[in-house]
Amino acid sequence: MDNTLSHWLRLREPADFAARSATLTRAITEAMPRGMAVSLLDLGTGTGSNVRYLAEHLPAAQRWLAVDRNPTLLAELPQRMSSWSAARGYWTTMVRGRWVARNRDLDCQVETEQRDLDTLDDERLFAGRHLVTASALLDLVSESWLLALATHCRAAGALALFAITYNGRFTCAPTEDEDDMVRELMNRHQRTDKGLGGPAAGPDAAIRAEQCFAGVGYRVRREPSDWTLGPAEHDVQRLLIDGWAQAAIEISPERAPVIERWHAPRLVHLDAGRSRIVVGHDDLAAWPPGTQPPL
Repeated sequence: MDNTLSHWLRLREPADFAARSATLTRAITEAMPRGMAVSLLDLGTGTGSNVRYLAEHLPAAQRWLAVDRNPTLLAELPQRMSSWSAARGYWTTMVRGRWVARNRDLDCQVETEQRDLDTLDDERLFAGRHLVTASALLDLVSESWLLALATHCRAAGALALFAITYNGRFTCAPTEDEDDMVRELMNRHQRTDKGLGGPAAGPDAAIRAEQCFAGVGYRVRREPSDWTLGPAEHDVQRLLIDGWAQAAIEISPERAPVIERWHAPRLVHLDAGRSRIVVGHDDLAAWPPGTQPPL
């Protein structure tokens, strides 16, 4: 299971990076303090993809706490970070359990913590953070979890940036008659309990997060961050198609034969190099009271 998830995270990282809102990333970066080391919290970090994306956008001196409930993924993070930094010519090492990358333009330190994130009941996790962030997480958590997240961020006065939140929309080309049915079943599956505070917000997560942060006084902006997948993303498409079929069958096992009739031609399109998939996501940035977002 862990190896499968690690493989999926590795495959999707380029699509995530290409889809993210550069506008919101830049706007959050411009609001960060200068002339000091910034304290950053990455929730559901996996193998550190969000850290890798943001490290070269944020102020140079960075002190990250990367939190995930999966110890296998966290154990992989230093190697993934080191491969990333070596390609950019950074000097890297481990210092007292922290991964460190440095050159004249970057001083990035990453500490990992294995923690069950089913509840956010430890205020110390957020205390002193300048930025709380996550990627591909919010659609897996409950609405009560989102409210707790917003409340903790407000208490800390932290900026917030959440990327690649699935919004319930995907389209496939060429089309198949069962596309709408599979999408509806998959979206129902997204709302089941993922072990993060109760039934997941799923496709409504970005809207619910916006409401929660606005409700505690934040200024919030959302922008699309859709995946656009073509033949070059064959392996990502394959895992998506397989995963959607599996999720749909779990929700409606009596429709398994119909779902299989959808699954087979989707793979034919894919292997013939004519499959195109667009998956809808939202990025969300939030500024606490007293911090003015760029226009």
